[in-house]
Amino acid sequence: MKEKNEFLDKTPYRYRRYIGYISATIFALVIPFIQINGNQLFLLSFDKKQLHLLGTAFDMQELYLMPFLLMLLFLGIFAATSIGGRAWCGWACPQTIFRVIYRDLIESKLLSLRRIKNKQKNPDLSKTENKVKKVIGLILWTILSLLAASNFMWYFVPPQDFFSYLQNPSEHLFLIGFVLCIAGFLIYDVVMLKEDFCIYICPYSRVQSVLYDNNTYQAIYSTNRGGNIYNENKEKVVFKVKDLPSVENECTACESCVTVCPTHIDIRKGLQLECINCLECVDACTQVMGKLGKPSLVQWSSTNQVKLDTPTKVVRKTTVMYFVALALVIGLLFVMSGEKEYMLLNVNKDTELYKIKEDNVVANNYLLLFQNTESKPLTYHLEVDNPDLKMTRFEPFTLSPGKMAKKVVILETNKLLVNDNTKDTPINITFKAYAQEDPEKVKVFRNATFFFPRADKLQK
Repeated sequence: MKEKNEFLDKTPYRYRRYIGYISATIFALVIPFIQINGNQLFLLSFDKKQLHLLGTAFDMQELYLMPFLLMLLFLGIFAATSIGGRAWCGWACPQTIFRVIYRDLIESKLLSLRRIKNKQKNPDLSKTENKVKKVIGLILWTILSLLAASNFMWYFVPPQDFFSYLQNPSEHLFLIGFVLCIAGFLIYDVVMLKEDFCIYICPYSRVQSVLYDNNTYQAIYSTNRGGNIYNENKEKVVFKVKDLPSVENECTACESCVTVCPTHIDIRKGLQLECINCLECVDACTQVMGKLGKPSLVQWSSTNQVKLDTPTKVVRKTTVMYFVALALVIGLLFVMSGEKEYMLLNVNKDTELYKIKEDNVVANNYLLLFQNTESKPLTYHLEVDNPDLKMTRFEPFTLSPGKMAKKVVILETNKLLVNDNTKDTPINITFKAYAQEDPEKVKVFRNATFFFPRADKLQK
């Protein structure tokens, strides 16, 4: 009896997944509301043309970080898949979470239209009672879809702006229409498209076979213990216990692992692109075999462990390469983010190289474009690194958050900087702009050129 309880008392993967679903949902809902120093924790704002990352705002001119973020995303997915298969799909993907909320929570638990143990059996809608329940389920999911669509938009429009825009709907029809379109897609996806999205639309399933190897954790059926249910041509040959090739084969042909599968596959057939590693089949087989005092025939393990009886190697050449690449990308991401400038400044030279005024005063004109990328007003000052050049037509000015300002700056000198009768001479200079409120943090340097005329153009 103790041996039987040992297998039955194991915490089902379903409950662990529910904890993962709740954690992922809370994470997705909370992140848009977190601010650091007035900036969002993560925000890709097309309205303000900014990327907020970990409380730092990057303007579109600074989106050199995006390639690193994309590399981090894809390398992370590849590394996770090589170790745990499609664990993302079964444990954290929004599509899976939405389907579980609608199918398992609303239809199964709240309305009793389905049984969680038989996900492949659709509700009997010939009964009026079930039709009413179906409508109630659709209404509940529509409300949740609007919440999910709004949550998605919060990653592009900060929640405070989002709710402010909703107070004037006539002025923000595009935003409202976009939210309604997303909600409509979620209703169609979860209620009608279902797991076909994972099978036919999501590209992830198409690359999994390339990323898998014999050490990848996945839901896997033990043919050594249970017997071959399918032949080499993937044709089913075992329908009942009497069809098993050997009396020692332990499979009961109950097909609990089949009826519970949300993507309608038979895990005993082997690796299939439809499998999302939700491990429902593992839980189902654990219940059946546990009552017989035996471990599950379907396990969360690797081909090496289950079929070849060799230890699973988590640390191997493939995973080491992935994590080395991840470490390099993360390192580069931090290095590049350290070069963040907390204001923007563009320096453009006037088309006229120089002007020669009275008393041989040489002047160069520049057009400077300032932008305040911080969340508070700043007062900007400007300096030039050459003491022989005098700056005119510029006074310190205050700029509001997100605003831009153009300033004409004139650099003049009455000194003979270069004595050359053959050509005009370019002199390299550096502008330094900084904020009075925080000169050590908010400062930028821009290189420019001051053109000095050849000596024969100057008055003798």
